[in-house]
Amino acid sequence: MNWDELTAFFDFPVEIRKIIYTTNLIENLNGKIRKYTKNKLSFPNDDALKKAVYLVVSEIEKKWNQPIWNWGLIFNQFLTIFEDRMQI
Repeated sequence: MNWDELTAFFDFPVEIRKIIYTTNLIENLNGKIRKYTKNKLSFPNDDALKKAVYLVVSEIEKKWNQPIWNWGLIFNQFLTIFEDRMQI
């Protein structure tokens, strides 16, 4: 087992780990997309599916109004850890 790769998650500060561990949020979004698209049994082409998902996410996004708690601290931690990857 690759213990080093598995425990790499714990190298990040607690605040960043809370953002990384977002499977519940992703599952919630997937459930809402399924809810809107389940009535449509098939799509004529890939573009029609992409447009439907885009419109669903646009509607869902309107309800996202809660900011990330303690974002200033988290952003500074990201800048420190990934200074070579981030541009301001």
